[in-house]
Amino acid sequence: MSVKKSVLEQKTNTELEKYIVPESRFVPEAIRYAFEILKSRGRHFSDDEVKSIERLIASKEEVVEDRVVHENYIKASNLFLVSVGLGLINIFLAPEITAEGSTIAVSIFTLGFLLIIGLLIRKGFDWMKYVLLVFMIIGVLAIPLILQNIIYQPAVGIINLIQTALQVVSLVILFKIPANHSAEKQRV
Repeated sequence: MSVKKSVLEQKTNTELEKYIVPESRFVPEAIRYAFEILKSRGRHFSDDEVKSIERLIASKEEVVEDRVVHENYIKASNLFLVSVGLGLINIFLAPEITAEGSTIAVSIFTLGFLLIIGLLIRKGFDWMKYVLLVFMIIGVLAIPLILQNIIYQPAVGIINLIQTALQVVSLVILFKIPANHSAEKQRV
């Protein structure tokens, strides 16, 4: 947010004093400008007041470092989101899914849920790797269904295998991220 000094210069000294009080809710730049304008208008500040204002500005400027998401979160998310996209393609390739409205609704809900997981991975949430691991373990139960799909609907079965491979690789990448790179550890 940009503050124009010329706007503050139009304010009275009393109005500018509100900018430099300890409980000020103004941005650091506005506080600094108000302080400079008051000094230029002849307002004398004691050493304690100057230190207090400088501390106020410094405390406001303490910007929480932009958390840098480890590149593996992005890679894992990309792979996971590609698998979600393949799932969308599978909806149209499997005639039994498009035959009933309730099946389409469940499929879309599932893809939406997976999309949310992919986006949370992208944001750098470390705990998502455990959520994904649990789903992978549960997904092992679906291996016979995938094999059946390969026999009866080869395109759907192959896409399912590719999805599974992408999700496994995504999970492996997530577990290779050092512990100090999670989003939770970087939050203040």
